[in-house]
Amino acid sequence: MPSATAPVSQIALPLEPAGSDQVSRIVVGNANAEAVEALREPGRWPFHTAILTGPPRSGKTLLGRWAAAQGVDVIDDAEKVEEDALFHRWNASQQGGSRAGEPLLLITSAQPWTIALPDLRSRLGGSLHLELGEPDDAMAAQLIESLAAQRGLSLADGATDYLVPRTARSFADLERLVRMIDQISLERAAPATMSVWRAALEAVQGPEQANLL
Repeated sequence: MPSATAPVSQIALPLEPAGSDQVSRIVVGNANAEAVEALREPGRWPFHTAILTGPPRSGKTLLGRWAAAQGVDVIDDAEKVEEDALFHRWNASQQGGSRAGEPLLLITSAQPWTIALPDLRSRLGGSLHLELGEPDDAMAAQLIESLAAQRGLSLADGATDYLVPRTARSFADLERLVRMIDQISLERAAPATMSVWRAALEAVQGPEQANLL
C-alpha cells in the first residue's frame, strides 16, 4: 500500500508536443510515491517487467510517458493488446529482439486483468505489480493546484482549504471539480472565488457537500 505520509512533489514531463506552451506535471504523493520510486529503478524489476494499475485519471499514462523517456518499453492499455504480441515483447525484454534488453512496463485499467495465454500469465505473475491508490488531503490539494495551473485558472487564496474537505477523494472527481470551477468562472466572467467554488461543488456533488462545515 502507498505510504500515507509520503511528501508531495511534482515531476515535470519534457514530452510536450511541438508548439505547446503547457507542461504536464505528475503530482507525487501518498497515492503514487511507491510506484514512482520503483519506476526510477527499472533495473531492479523482476524479469525486467512491471505492471502498473490504478483508478481512472490517476496518471498511469503520464507515468508511462515518464518511464518511456528513461528508456523503458511501455505498453499502455495492455489488456487490449493481443496476448501473443505481449508475450513477444516480454521475451524481447529478457533476451533480445526489437526492444532488446529494455525493461517492459505494462499499463492496464483492467481490474482484474484476466490473461488467457498460460505462458504469458505465468511470466507476468512473477513481475513487479504497482498499484496507484487514492490521494490524501495533501496530495488532493496539490492536484487541485496543478490541474488549475494546466488550465491557466487562477484560484483565489484559500481554495484548497475550502475544497479539499468537501470534494470526493478520487483523481477523476478532482479533475471534474477543477473543470467545473473553470467552466463556471468563464460563464460568469468572474474570478474563481468562494461563490464559484461552491457552485462547482453543488454542480458536481450536490449542495450537501458544498455546505459542509
